[in-house]
Amino acid sequence: MQRRFIKRDLTKGNIVKNLLVVSIPTMFGFFAQTLYDFIDMIWIGRISAQAVAGVTIFSTIFWISDIFSEIIGVSAVSLISQSYGSGHTDKTKEIMEQSIFFKLLVSAVMAIILTILLKPLSYFFSDDNLVIKHILDYGIIRSLFLPFMFASFSVNTAMRCTGDARHPMIIMTFTSILNIILDPILMFETIPGTSIPGFGWGIQGAAIATVFSTFVAFSAGLLILLSGKSYVQISVKGLFRLSKENAKKLSIIGLPTGLEMFFRQGSQFLLLKIVSLYGTPALAVFGIGMRLSNLVFLPLLGLSMGGSTVAGQNLGANQVERTHKTALWAAFLGSIVTGIIVAIIICFPEHIIKLFINHNEVIEIGKNMIYIIAPSFIAVALSMGLNTVFSGSGFNLPFLVSGVVSRWLFQIPYSFLIVYILSLPIHYIWIGFLLAELIELIVMVIYYKKGKWKYNRV
Repeated sequence: MQRRFIKRDLTKGNIVKNLLVVSIPTMFGFFAQTLYDFIDMIWIGRISAQAVAGVTIFSTIFWISDIFSEIIGVSAVSLISQSYGSGHTDKTKEIMEQSIFFKLLVSAVMAIILTILLKPLSYFFSDDNLVIKHILDYGIIRSLFLPFMFASFSVNTAMRCTGDARHPMIIMTFTSILNIILDPILMFETIPGTSIPGFGWGIQGAAIATVFSTFVAFSAGLLILLSGKSYVQISVKGLFRLSKENAKKLSIIGLPTGLEMFFRQGSQFLLLKIVSLYGTPALAVFGIGMRLSNLVFLPLLGLSMGGSTVAGQNLGANQVERTHKTALWAAFLGSIVTGIIVAIIICFPEHIIKLFINHNEVIEIGKNMIYIIAPSFIAVALSMGLNTVFSGSGFNLPFLVSGVVSRWLFQIPYSFLIVYILSLPIHYIWIGFLLAELIELIVMVIYYKKGKWKYNRV
């Protein structure tokens, strides 16, 4: 028997409490994943700077495939949270089932395309044979198991949008710890700091640890949904259905966000190419910077996803003022948490870089990067807080506009000017990242104040 539909009514009661109840477990789960990413790069750094550069390049290539996952995921957030908030049990169940199935289908196609294109794309960024080898050794394994990774996102999204943030937190924490444990065992001949023998698979071991943990995460989440231990129970039969109406909504609602990611990742492609002109140490620093960004971004993503659930449910119940307050509280809380992290990063830049690579040139470039980019994380926190009303309402155009304006109308032209015309040092490239985030925040504030999100329903 299916459990009672509403476990926590996010359309009533204290807004901050509701936001924290949904967001804190999500933030904790993402923090666990961030910790894994951080430690994973530290282990990879023990192989070589070329290994860090290789993983950095692959990560940029890999996340282009996330565009389609993001479109479906953002669409699902709006559809599930609004139908749940309005009390339509059967509709919520149907969307949860079909979003998981649709994600599996799309990501399977993307896995094939990514595997085929990985090698030629790698040569776009580097002509270092060792870097290319690391990209392929790591990337082919990750690419082939992409469907399980993206489907696990959908499983967790389905639970969070109904107010069940506890199970995704447990899954993400457990699998992150599993990944952290498996990394040194699979990567090294002898586990560092011990005399315990490992498998010695190098960078391929890091990839295997990740895909195995991802498969565990997907399997555990799916079992929870099928068993009825979450707030809405799905069925195996429903996982093999896809209506034209739901396929269309899952493809269209989040399309602006997907296009924004396309432009963002496209700009990341070009920026990575520009950074590569400064040499392999600069590429390694870029990779470290990505991990530091994740240290801030993923917990903020947890807060944003929790806020989007609260916002979506309140909009589904036509509680616009509560939605407005949810966004403001999400922005405020996010900026506080981020401010603390930024202060720590700025105080200990050299120590942080040394955690990854103890190389003088890398340390010097990395310190300058931290001093310049770290303050931009506050702007990211404020943007993501306001974003909750856009995701919750299904009005995702601001994501697209902010991405195009900040990356393509400013950062890319600026970076080309710095490198190809003025031939300035790399720290001017870092300044471009800071300014781009400030521009993105300004665009988000403008759209937020216009208030079209108040009337948008899916």
